[in-house]
Amino acid sequence: MWYVVLGVVIILLAACIKQYYQLAQMRQQVDYLKPLIDTVENVKDIIYYCEIPQLKYHYLSPAVNRFGPNIHEEHMKDPYKIFDMVHPEDYEKLENKASGKMDFSKPLTIRLLDDKGNYVWFEEYATPVYKDGKLVALQGIFRNIDDKMKLQQQLEYEVSHDGLTNVYNRTFFQTKMGLFNKIKDVPMGVIICDLDQLKYINDNYGHQTGDRLIIEAADILTNCANEETIIARLGGDEFAILLPNTTEEDVVALINKVIQNLNYHNSFNENLQLHMSIGYSYIHSSIRNMECLYNEADHQMYTAKSAKRVLARLRK
Repeated sequence: MWYVVLGVVIILLAACIKQYYQLAQMRQQVDYLKPLIDTVENVKDIIYYCEIPQLKYHYLSPAVNRFGPNIHEEHMKDPYKIFDMVHPEDYEKLENKASGKMDFSKPLTIRLLDDKGNYVWFEEYATPVYKDGKLVALQGIFRNIDDKMKLQQQLEYEVSHDGLTNVYNRTFFQTKMGLFNKIKDVPMGVIICDLDQLKYINDNYGHQTGDRLIIEAADILTNCANEETIIARLGGDEFAILLPNTTEEDVVALINKVIQNLNYHNSFNENLQLHMSIGYSYIHSSIRNMECLYNEADHQMYTAKSAKRVLARLRK
C-alpha cells in the first residue's frame, strides 16, 4: 500500500515542479514583454483592436487621452463616440472602414476633433482580422500628421496663389482654362481687368504705392465675387476672372458691382484714385472655346483702355 501512496506523492511533486517551472517561464515572458507593453502604453500613436461590425474595443491605447481627459474610458464604453469626433467630410471614410469596405492596402487620412475644438489630421494604417474567412475585427494605428498636412496645404496654397494679392496666380488660371476647354463643359464668362496708369503711379509715387493699389484692386474683385468665381492675377496689373455655370446677365452684374465698388473706394481716396479697364465675353459651352473667349475679353479690355487714352488726350 505504501508504494501506491509514494507513487501519488511523486506524481503530485512532479506536477508541482512542472507548474513551478511554467510559472517561472511565464514570469520571464512577462518580464520580457513588460518594456514592450510600457512602450506601447506610452507611444504617441493611438493603437487599437476593435471587433466589427458591432464595435467593441479589446484594446485602445491611453494615447487617445490627448483628445481630452477621460476620452479613453468613454470610448472603451462606447466605441461609436469616434463618429462624433470625425470631420463631416471624413464621416463616410470612417463608415466604410467600420463596415470593411475600404481598401486596407492604403492608409486612411481623416480629421478628428480635439477638446479645444480643433480638427487634427491623422493617418491610419488598419489591418483586417479574419476568422473562418469572415471579417471579425480591425487593428490599427492612428498617427498624428497635422503638421505635415498643414505644411502640405501651405505649399499647395503658395503654388496656386499670387504672393502679393493672395488671389490665384497665372499657373492656376491656365490649369482651369485647360479644364474647361477640354474636360468640363459649362456656360462660361471671362472678365479681363487691367489697372489704369499704374506705370505713372509707380514712377511718381513709388512701387510700394503701386503694389498697394494692386492689392486693393484684388480685394475689390474678391469682395464682388462668389465662391465659384475664379480670380487670378496674371502678372503686373492684369487680372482675369472665370465665371463657370453662370449667365451673361450675371457677368454684366458682376462688372457693374466692381465699378460701383471702385467708385466707392475712390470717394474716400481722392489723392490716389483706382481705375480699371474691363472687358468680358460669354459663351454657353466652354469646350474648345476658352482661348477665343479669353481673347475676346482681352480685346474688349484693350479697346476700353484705348478709348480712355483718346478721351484723356481730347480733354487736354
